[in-house]
Amino acid sequence: MTPEQIAASAAILVTAYVIRGITGFGSGLIAVPLLALLLPLQFVVPLVLLLDFTASVVIGGLTFKRVKWDEIGVLLPFGIVGVVVGTHLLVNLPQQPMLIALAGFVLVFALRSLLGLRGDRPVSRWWAPPASLTGGTVGALFGTGGPPYVIYLTHRIHHKSDLRATLSALFFTEGLTRIASFLVAGLLLTREVWLAYFAALPLVLGGLYLGGRAHVGLSQVQMMRLVGVLLLVSSVSLLFKAMHQ
Repeated sequence: MTPEQIAASAAILVTAYVIRGITGFGSGLIAVPLLALLLPLQFVVPLVLLLDFTASVVIGGLTFKRVKWDEIGVLLPFGIVGVVVGTHLLVNLPQQPMLIALAGFVLVFALRSLLGLRGDRPVSRWWAPPASLTGGTVGALFGTGGPPYVIYLTHRIHHKSDLRATLSALFFTEGLTRIASFLVAGLLLTREVWLAYFAALPLVLGGLYLGGRAHVGLSQVQMMRLVGVLLLVSSVSLLFKAMHQ
């Protein structure tokens, strides 16, 4: 990597984890597409997996008494299948179609953030298999599988503390599954990924600290729209890179 690439990667990681520190989510959705502009996706996804898992441990917020284990029990089996499928695709697919697919995935959530599309209408548990299968597959393939889980559980759990605790438990468990799958596939057995992880760790911890301490004059809606603009730019940039690769 050139000094310019290192500086750009550092800025991306700090930005992603400052936002994670403020909002409690979104670091992978921001870091992966932007880092993929500079580095191979097969390197970026395992790296962000390790960093996100570390961030989840640092942030915590898991209250076992509030976790809806019955919801996790329905999601986890299909999520594990999705992780295996996504890992297989990450190892075997060529770079260009993966970048195009990532650009499309990020674009969907950019528009969702910009347009403020939300809802809390209850949904049936029949939506659990497609939500978790999509979340597991996309999480392993792009390192950004959280949104399908968040959308589904937001329509199932309405108490804010119960929702946060359940999401924390789910992401921790699903993260362990992805780490195991990546180890089997050899994606976490390279020296370069671990060197990058330890080099990036101070930036991530610093970003989380700054995000947790930040007193920004932005509402939650304004923050989501800001994230949406960032995702929209990264989506267009990814598509441009894929088309000219």
